[in-house]
Amino acid sequence: MSGLAPRSRRALGRELTRLANASVAESLAHSTQRPEPSMEPVRIGFTGAPGAGKSTLISRLAKHRLSACREKGGVAILGIDPTSPLSGGSILGDRIRMDAIANEPDLYIRSLASRSSHDGLADNVLDLLEAVEGYGFREVLLETVGVGQAEHAIRHSVDTLVMVLQPNAGDAIQAMKSGVLELADIYVINKADLPGAKKSASEIRGIVQRSQAAWRPPVIETSQKHEEGLAKLDSAISEHLAWQAEHCNASETLRRRRHYHVQSLIVRRVSELLEHQPQLLDATSLAEAYDCILLALAEDTQ
Repeated sequence: MSGLAPRSRRALGRELTRLANASVAESLAHSTQRPEPSMEPVRIGFTGAPGAGKSTLISRLAKHRLSACREKGGVAILGIDPTSPLSGGSILGDRIRMDAIANEPDLYIRSLASRSSHDGLADNVLDLLEAVEGYGFREVLLETVGVGQAEHAIRHSVDTLVMVLQPNAGDAIQAMKSGVLELADIYVINKADLPGAKKSASEIRGIVQRSQAAWRPPVIETSQKHEEGLAKLDSAISEHLAWQAEHCNASETLRRRRHYHVQSLIVRRVSELLEHQPQLLDATSLAEAYDCILLALAEDTQ
């Protein structure tokens, strides 16, 4: 692949915009028209608390990954920024922080607003991923909104999940122990040139060592001053993808993604109904309101 042609880039941009704004009905219609990707694509997710340096780390890693993916289809980055619950706007700053690699011909970068999603991702995120893959990109790097304990939907959307933390994140680590922290395949202590990095890495390794999972997640320290950590992260991602290809059940992976996809569509459809038919909530009891909503959902399929 010698880079996505400008016309194709514009076409992909328009399709992503359309899908990001698509209603549930439009998303379902799109699913019946979607072409199969030419090869099995790879999805790598990045999550972590705000301020951990995810966007900058991803931009640096993308250049490493490009060397191996250039002949197989290139790399795409989807960065999700939070949408204001008051104004409905989003800054979309991830694209700005990745400006240094924006001119790479085999790289595609797109910032997206989370919109009504509350799980660290964006509306129709699986449709967005599949659209990018349909344009021939071999790897897609997906960056979530800065998340905490409960936002673990990213686990069902990617093949490898990288958890990015920063030094002296002791309180954050404690808060996430029973949440998203347990779901990562690779842990990164970013900004490792700052005080407290070794202690944070040691705390994470202590958690990892108690894990009974078949894959033992590595803990990697990275910083902008040293390339060694970035190379280790690049290698760890490739190792996990190879391990997963050998040990994981592809049918079960597809089932988990379908479960998340269907569930997210149902939740969004209920939101659409309540927005356009608020009288559904005027029933005399909570149980009756619930039944009215179920009836309205059933009428959708008729």
